[in-house]
Amino acid sequence: MLLAIDSTAPTARYQQLLDPLAGLIPGSAIVSTICAAIPVVVLFYLLVPRRWLASKAGAAASFSAIVIAVTVYRMPVDMALYSFGYGAAFGLLPIGWTIFNAMLLYNITTETGRFAIVRRSVASLSKDARIQALLIGFSFGAFLEGAAGGGSPVAICGAIMVGLGFDPFRAAVLCLIANTSPVAYGGLGTPLLVLGGVTDIPTETLSVMAGHQLPILSLFIPLYMVKCMCSWKQTLQVWPALVVTGGSFAAFQYVFATIHTYIPGVVLFPMTDIGGGIFSLVVTAIFLRFWQPKSLFEYSKTEGAIADETTLKKFDVVNDPHACEAAALVGPTTSATSYYEKVPLSFGNITMAWMPFILMSVFLMLTGLVRQKESKDPLKAGPGPIKMDIAGTEIATNYGIVIDGLHKESIRDPKLLPPNKVGETEGAIFNFCWLTAPGTAVMLASFVSMLLFRMSPTQISSVLKRTCVQMKIPIPTIAFMLGLSYVTRYSGMDATLGYAFSGTGVLYPFFAAILGWLGVFLTGTDAGSNALFGSLQKITASEVYKTGAFAITEAQAQVLICTANSTGGVMGKMIDAQSICVATAATNQLGKEADIFKAVLWHSIFLAAVVGVMTLMQAYLYPFSLMVPHP
Repeated sequence: MLLAIDSTAPTARYQQLLDPLAGLIPGSAIVSTICAAIPVVVLFYLLVPRRWLASKAGAAASFSAIVIAVTVYRMPVDMALYSFGYGAAFGLLPIGWTIFNAMLLYNITTETGRFAIVRRSVASLSKDARIQALLIGFSFGAFLEGAAGGGSPVAICGAIMVGLGFDPFRAAVLCLIANTSPVAYGGLGTPLLVLGGVTDIPTETLSVMAGHQLPILSLFIPLYMVKCMCSWKQTLQVWPALVVTGGSFAAFQYVFATIHTYIPGVVLFPMTDIGGGIFSLVVTAIFLRFWQPKSLFEYSKTEGAIADETTLKKFDVVNDPHACEAAALVGPTTSATSYYEKVPLSFGNITMAWMPFILMSVFLMLTGLVRQKESKDPLKAGPGPIKMDIAGTEIATNYGIVIDGLHKESIRDPKLLPPNKVGETEGAIFNFCWLTAPGTAVMLASFVSMLLFRMSPTQISSVLKRTCVQMKIPIPTIAFMLGLSYVTRYSGMDATLGYAFSGTGVLYPFFAAILGWLGVFLTGTDAGSNALFGSLQKITASEVYKTGAFAITEAQAQVLICTANSTGGVMGKMIDAQSICVATAATNQLGKEADIFKAVLWHSIFLAAVVGVMTLMQAYLYPFSLMVPHP
C-alpha cells in the first residue's frame, strides 16, 4: 500500500490502436509495424554502425519514439512527454540510485587498497589454471556482478588472470563467457527490478522463474569455460571441482531467488550474486583442502596490465567512445594498492577487506524486512515500531506519486484484452521508495566503510568523483531506455510489435530468449534489454497463448516469456560493445575488439539457443511446465 493522492481522471483521453493507420493507407498493418519498429532501428543503427555511446543513442531513440507516438499513433503530446518522464524517473530511482551506490562501495575498496587483499585472497586458493578460471572468472566474477556490475567482473577478473599467466586473449574470452548466468541478478537484481517495472509483474515472481532457469546454466557454464581452455581429458580431470564450484553457486542462486516462496516475507533475491559468489568461493576453498587435481595445469606468471587513458592514446583508439567508457569503468590503480599487494594474508586483514560487502549484505537484509512491512502500509511517524518523526512531521518510507495527465488516461486496444477488461485504463503511479530502495542500503554500507577504513576527505572526494565519471554514461542510458520503454507502452507501439511477433506462433518462447539476447547486444545491459522489450514480451505471450498450445495459464505464460527476455539476454552480454571493450582494456589488447567478438559470438548464440530451448520445454512439456510459477 502506497501513500498517494488519487487524482484519477474520469475519462481516458487516449485509445491505443494496434493499427493506427488503418483506413488511411493501403497495407496499413505492415506500415504501422514498421513505424513502431523505428525507435529500435534507430537505436541499432546508432549503436552498431555509428558506434555512438549508449546514452546518446538512447536519447535519439527516445526522441524518435515520442515523434512516432505523437504523429503516427496520435497520442497527445503531453501524455507522450509524461510517459517518457515517468519511465526516466524509474530509471533514476531505484535503478540508477542502486547501481551508483554499488559502484561507490566498490570504489571505496579500491581507493583504500583493500581490494588488493580481496583479489589476492581469491587468487591464492589454487595454482591449477583450470581451478583459477573457475574461482576467479566464475565465482569471483559473479560476486563482482552482483556487487558492482557495469563491466567490473570482466575488467577485474581478466586482469587477475593475465597476472596469473593466462594468455590475454584467452583470459578475455573466458571472462566474457563466465559473465553470463549471474547477469540477471547483477547490480543487486537491477535487471529483474526493471523487468518488473515495465511489465507490472511482481519482481519476486520473475525472480522465482529466473531461479528455475539460471541454476541449470550455472551448473553448465563452469564446464563450458574449462573446455574452452583445454581438452576434454584435461577438463574431466577436474570434474569434482566443476561440480562443487558450479553446484554450490547454482544451489545458492536457487535458494536466494526463490526463498520468499517458502518463507513469506524473506525477500533476498537482490543478494543472489553477491552471496552466491562468496558461497561458491568458500565451499570450493574448503573442498580444495581435501582434493587437488592429480596433474597440474599451470601457466607462467606474467605482469598483468590494465589499459588506462594513456594506453588508449598509445593505441590510437582514444576517439573510440566505447573504449574510453571501458577505461573509465576499469578505473585507475591507487597508491594504497601497492602496500596491500605485499602485506601477508591473514584472517584479520581478509575479513576487514571483505567487510564493506558484508555490511552491504546486512543492510540489504534489514531493508528487506522494512520493505515487507512497507508493502502492507507505509511506515509513518508516531507511536509504534520503525516510524520516523522529523520536526514533528510524519514521514512515510514510500510514496506513490500520481502522474497527472497520464494516470488512467490510456486504454489498450480491445483486441489485446479479455471481454471483462475492455475499457480498463492504465495506471501511472511513481513509487518513490527513498528508504527501501537497494541503493539506500548500499549507501549506508558505503558510509560505514568510509569510517571503518578511516578515509580522508581527499580519498572520499576522489571516490565520489570517480564514481560520477563511471556512471555518467550507464545511468543516463538506463533512464533513456526506460523512458523509451514507457513511451512505447503507453502509446501502444509495443502492442503493435508484440502482435506482429505473435506470428511466430508456438515457436515464440524460443524467440523470446533470442529477442532478449538481441536487446542486450544493442543496449549493453540486461536491464536495458528488459526495459526495451519487457512490455512487448508480455503482450506477445498473451497473443501466443490464444493458440491454445501452452501447457500453462496465460499469467504463467507472461511470467515465463518475460523472464526469458532476461535469462536469454544474459548470453548477449559477452558480445555487447561495452563488454568487449572492457575485456580488451583489462587484458591490454586494445585494437583486438573484432577478434574477441568473433571468438565469443558463436558461444553467445549457442548459449542463448540453450535458454530458448529450455523456455520452449517449460512452456509446452510436462513436467517442465511445473517450473513456471503462478503470479
